[in-house]
Amino acid sequence: MLKEGEKAPDFCLEGIDEEGKEGRFCLKDFLGKPLILYFYPKDDTPGCTQEACDFRDSMSVLSSMGIKVVGISPDSLSSHKKFREKHGLNFILLSDPNKEVAKLYFAYGKKKMYGKETEGIIRSTFLIDKEGKIVKAWYNVKAKGHVESVLKELKALNL
Repeated sequence: MLKEGEKAPDFCLEGIDEEGKEGRFCLKDFLGKPLILYFYPKDDTPGCTQEACDFRDSMSVLSSMGIKVVGISPDSLSSHKKFREKHGLNFILLSDPNKEVAKLYFAYGKKKMYGKETEGIIRSTFLIDKEGKIVKAWYNVKAKGHVESVLKELKALNL
């Protein structure tokens, strides 16, 4: 697992920006401002939709703190595009089809689902500072209420 104070692993992935335009995005593109990078299993599933819509609904508060939000899942760009349009998402979604970036962030591995052990995306969120260091890492989060706890943490950190 990544620890606070460590340098966030660098990456470049294809994605969809806030306006629905496709492009290539790298961690270095976001340096200079704090970043919330979150990993989620699948577009348009109940938990992932809850989390994405909670981030969407909190964007004015996050933007006022100068914080960007980027979501990453293994889904394709066309899936991201539909998910973004259907729910009016106002942040960047990146596609990690081979789960390489998820693995760099320890957001992929064994997890329990309905009592069975499976391998997959471990719902995780990272607060990365403007220099690219991990300020806070949340692993194995529950979608409902997660964004609210992130906001509380951000306010406590005085960002």
